[in-house]
Amino acid sequence: MDKKIISDIRDLRDKCSIAYVGSVNEAGFPQVKAMFVAEHGDMRVHYFSTNMSSKRAAQFLKNPKACVYYCNEREFKGALFTGTIEVCTDHDTKAFIWHDGDEMYYPGGVDDEDYCVYKFTAETVNYYHGLSNVTFSADEL
Repeated sequence: MDKKIISDIRDLRDKCSIAYVGSVNEAGFPQVKAMFVAEHGDMRVHYFSTNMSSKRAAQFLKNPKACVYYCNEREFKGALFTGTIEVCTDHDTKAFIWHDGDEMYYPGGVDDEDYCVYKFTAETVNYYHGLSNVTFSADEL
């Protein structure tokens, strides 16, 4: 894969504080929600925190197929990652992305029963910039 494209995707992810996370509802229709980017170390795995009681958590428990989209609207750049989401409720995963101040949303702290983490693992990536549109395996990142 072109090193410039990989660098552009990494830069896009590093600069985005918001990502658009897509799920599939009970009727098979796509649903998209803007979410704060919680953590991402490597290019294949992305983490988000949310409420276990949320509609989206229930959707991912039934159907883990998902997508995550990062974009720079001013430069018309976007990276669409397609893969699966695991809804994590274990202490270690939740502690991994816990930040000071999160107790405002989860008063029970890291082990609050309504706090969960989405662990998204990408299978493919579609990168768009200008007239360039390329899709490749996430293994190539």
